[in-house]
Amino acid sequence: MQIGDGALEFWSAISEVFSTTRHQGCWFHRSANVTNCLPKLVQEKAKGDLQQIWMAPLRAEAEKAIEPFRKKYGDKYPKAVGCLVKDTDSLLAFYDFPTAHWSHIRTTNAIESTFATRFHRTVAVKGAFSKESAIAMPFQLALEAEKSWRRITGSERLAEVISGVVFVDGKAQTLAS
Repeated sequence: MQIGDGALEFWSAISEVFSTTRHQGCWFHRSANVTNCLPKLVQEKAKGDLQQIWMAPLRAEAEKAIEPFRKKYGDKYPKAVGCLVKDTDSLLAFYDFPTAHWSHIRTTNAIESTFATRFHRTVAVKGAFSKESAIAMPFQLALEAEKSWRRITGSERLAEVISGVVFVDGKAQTLAS
């Protein structure tokens, strides 16, 4: 599973090397992209409407929740609706994984927050690096960031995911299902 916003053809490159990789669109970034197509006065309400989609307990309910969004905003803000619906499959891919993993794979923010620490630190000390410190600093920052990382929930389900167990709406499917 590769989670991202699809920027810079990254997904194409990953797929070229790992052909069976699934793509999950980042709901945080997509929500920001959708709301950026809306006037400021409408953005908060639209965020709540978007949340109704990605927080739906079943894929079918999420797919249904897109329609009210389309009806509510489509006539006045077709660009916002187009941004939402252009990659629906990748935005809803998390439903094909264990429910316990959903909070981790709907967004890239957990990954990005780790790199944000490094970014802020390197901006503050512009050009003050030796070769050794340039290598050591990201490592030390990662060790520090690790202290606030949240544990992965549902880690006991990873073996099933890796072995190819099929999940529908977060539930493992047996041969009889």
